[in-house]
Formats: sequence, C-alpha cells, structure tokens
Amino acid sequence: MSTNSLGFVRTELLAPRPAPASERSAIGWIRGNLFATPKDTALTILAIALLVWTVPDMLNWLFFDAVWSGSDRTACLTLAQGGVQPDGWSGACWAFVSERFEQFMFGRYPIDERWRPTLVAVLFAAVLAPMLMPRLPYKGWNALVLFVIFPIVAFFLLHGGVFGLQRVETPLWGGLMVTLILSFVGIAVSLPIGILLALGRRSHLPVIRVICVTFIEVIRGVPLITVLFMANVMLPLFLPTGWTIDNFLRALVGVALFASAYMAEVVRGGLQAIPKGQYEGADSLGLTYWQKTRLIIMPQALKLVIPGIVNTFIGLFKDTSLVSIIGMFDLLGIVQLNFTDTRWITPITPSTGLIFAGFIFWLFCFGMSRYSAFMERHLDTGHKR
Repeated sequence: MSTNSLGFVRTELLAPRPAPASERSAIGWIRGNLFATPKDTALTILAIALLVWTVPDMLNWLFFDAVWSGSDRTACLTLAQGGVQPDGWSGACWAFVSERFEQFMFGRYPIDERWRPTLVAVLFAAVLAPMLMPRLPYKGWNALVLFVIFPIVAFFLLHGGVFGLQRVETPLWGGLMVTLILSFVGIAVSLPIGILLALGRRSHLPVIRVICVTFIEVIRGVPLITVLFMANVMLPLFLPTGWTIDNFLRALVGVALFASAYMAEVVRGGLQAIPKGQYEGADSLGLTYWQKTRLIIMPQALKLVIPGIVNTFIGLFKDTSLVSIIGMFDLLGIVQLNFTDTRWITPITPSTGLIFAGFIFWLFCFGMSRYSAFMERHLDTGHKR
C-alpha cells in the first residue's frame, strides 16, 4: 500500500495583485467603457458627433455671444430691430437677468426691507448645515432650532409688524424666496404626517385605518393644482362671514397635505420591506408599540426608502410653481411675469429667463439628489458580497 506525501501546503491566501497597467490607465478605461464592443464604439462615435455639432453653438449662444450688461431691451436687439447688436446676432440676454435678479429672488418685497429675507436665508443656512453633517453632535437641539425656533423667527422677520419692523403682506412676497418657503414647510410637515398616515394605514384599528386610507387615496387621486384651487376658492365658502385665510397660508397647507399623502405611501413601502422577524424580535423584548416603531422598525424603514423620500421632496420643490394659480409668484412665476415688461421685451428674453429659472431649479434638485446618495452610503451598514 502506497501513501502520497505532499511537499507543500499553503497556509495563507495569496495577496491580491494590482490590475494590469493597461486596465488602470485612462486608455484602458476608455477601451473598456467606450469601445468595448462594436455597438459601444458606434454609440460613442455618434455621441461625440452630436456633441461636436451642438456644444459649440450652445456655448456661443449662452456665453461668448451673450449680452452681459445693458439698461434696456436695445442691448439685446439687432440694428434692424432697433437695438445695438449687428444683424444676424443671436445670443442670451443675461443683462435682463442681471437687471431683474433681485426681483427674481424676492419678488415685490420692498427694496429697503430686503435685508430681512437675506438675513433669514443666512440663518437658514447656518442652522441647516450642522443638521446635514452626520458626525456633528447635538442633533436633537439642532432639529429643535431648525424646525421650531427658526420658523418663528423667520415669520416675524419676513412678515414684520413687531419690534419696529415694517409690515410686509404676503402678496408682496415672491421669487425664489416663496419657492424655498413652500418647499421647506412642505418637506418639514409632510415627512412626520406621512409617517403617521403610513402607520395609520397599517393600523389594526378600523376607524384609524379607514380615515388614513381615505385621506391618502383622495389626495393622491387629484392633481396638486386642484388642491390649490379648492384651498383658494372653495375653502372661504365654508368659513363664517368675515373670516378669511391668507392666500399664502392656503398654499402652504395645500402643498403640505398633498406631499404628505405621497410620503405616506413611500414610508409604507419601507415598512412592508421590514422582515417579520424584526417585529417578533421587538415583541420578545417586551417593547411597546411605540417603542418598537421608534427604536426598531421606523429607522430601518426610513433607511430603505431614502431614494423615494428624496424623490418626493424633489417633486414637491418643482411643484411649487403651481401656486401661481392663487396669485402667488414663485421663481418661475416672477420670471414669466417680467416677460411683459416693456423695457425688456425681446425675442430672446423668454428663453433666457426660462433657462435661468431651470438652472436654479436644477441646482437645488441636483443638490438634494447628491445628498441623498451620500446618506445612502453613510447609512449602508449591510454586508455586500
């Protein structure tokens, strides 16, 4: 009988080797991502041709041939149109945006009082920044300042009427200021109400479940413009004689309730994704319903639906433009309002103003999207293969 002898037995794994230089270089990345297959090569060539065809003209129109300064419409008109530009000229009229920039930010807010919304914006940035940094402590106190103290201070600063401040009625508010106020209130109110509605829809109490289901389905079944119209036109009909509600407050309530219904369904999706063992484990520890929800279930559910929550926030931010139906002018509304200004009526004024408004909206939405991705990576405690 013969036995086999092993001359060598490895006791540890080989260390990983670096990728070949051809794969780590820029040429390797281009080859692997842009020219890996004939189909990829054709699509890359087509995309490059499209960029070469469109980008130069786009840059010329937006920047190089654009008008950056001027006092009236003649700066953005050709000689044949009564302006100063040569015939055949075409470019963006950024002089219009520059001239009306403060109005785009604050609407018809009194010029001498615009330091007040500016101060509110600075305070908002100061209290929001620590809230967005996960490693900073005292998040509870930070949340108290951001969601309770700051709104009260901001209201008195913007509305006035106290401490010697001039009273500024909400019909004079407008521009980006209105967009941000509606978005902040809608986001701050819709998330907690949406959580409660989601819990109520899953409740074992029939009355609570029916109320929550009815609210969610009714609100989700109609467009936001209908909700705003009802709040502005129909609500006063049900109030006692002599009672009135500010139009801006109606918009705030309508936007917040509308977003809450969508938020409830997003949160409910997260609750349904939690394994049953999590509920059973919490019950085995003797936790009450609210302790189980607050400490075990809800943190996991919210982490799972961060993309959906931020998607709802982004949609809410863009839907604020619909408040024009009740006479409020957000950023887009105030830009469109200035198209009729006789000092700036030109063929390219509308396109320039809309591009500016679109860029501002994109800037905020892209920022929310990037922060959402950052929080997903920060809260990702799972073990990926």
